[in-house]
Amino acid sequence: MSDKGAGNYSDVTDFTLVGFRVRPELHILLFLLFLLVYSMVLLGNFSMIGIIVTDSQLNTPMYFFLGNLSFIDLSYSTIIAPKAMVNFLSEKNTVSFLGCATQLFFFTFFIVTEGFILAVMAYDRFIAICNPLLYSIHMSRHLCAQLVTGSYLCGWVSSIIQVSTTFSVSFCASRVIDHFYCDSYQIEKISCSNLSVNKMISLCLAAFIILPTIVVIVVSYMYIVTTVLRIPSSEGRKKAFSTCSSHLGVVSLLYGTVSFVYLTPPSNPELRKVASVFYILVTPMLNPLIYSLRNKDVKQALGKILWKKTTLY
Repeated sequence: MSDKGAGNYSDVTDFTLVGFRVRPELHILLFLLFLLVYSMVLLGNFSMIGIIVTDSQLNTPMYFFLGNLSFIDLSYSTIIAPKAMVNFLSEKNTVSFLGCATQLFFFTFFIVTEGFILAVMAYDRFIAICNPLLYSIHMSRHLCAQLVTGSYLCGWVSSIIQVSTTFSVSFCASRVIDHFYCDSYQIEKISCSNLSVNKMISLCLAAFIILPTIVVIVVSYMYIVTTVLRIPSSEGRKKAFSTCSSHLGVVSLLYGTVSFVYLTPPSNPELRKVASVFYILVTPMLNPLIYSLRNKDVKQALGKILWKKTTLY
């Protein structure tokens, strides 16, 4: 590693991840906590994918999107959690330059893709409730595949721009990242470059990601609420709203935790780290629970699988 006050990024060989600033004896507790939550993330999301794949009754656009959501959730948790757990038990909490760039790339890729997938799911609910007779025509397999592919493409482009911008700077002598993963904000803090262009690009990127997804979600639910309120029976209204409640819960959880992270003052990095845990681990852990506990089809499919296993024994 270069000892110069500033050097080109190509001189950097590795970074040091500070992690949580706690007493060393608490690292094992953090390791066990991360291990428990991460195990639940894997169990919940793999189970959801397995249920959707094996049950033919769940072969619908809504569950196709939900399967992709589960895959994304376990993917971006896997990008962060195992490395963080290794660092809790290690004295040398370093990550290579390539490893840091790769981690940031895939984390950005999946978290951005999730935002677009949630917008697609809101549009799906809009069509299902506002145009139920034309649902199968509007939400064809071809269109569903295009919407999901487009979501991944937006995530891919965003991650390329984010990583290229973040690692195009010159770094100071310090290679210490004050976080438990390679966060772009903390990486730029150890830069010696003028970050005005980086900030402008990040702002444009955030607008490109957040505005379209939020607009689609809000407009979709405005139409949904208007349509549902016109349903004469309370039972019909309740049934219509129940198909959206899980999605609304997941959207609120993700956007709520991400907003909290970026609205937390930079002067309180430890609080930002704790908030990051929520959308990196807690949200992916809760999403399958939200959909399984509030969704009759998923509960029935899970019941059938469990019944088959009990009859085999």
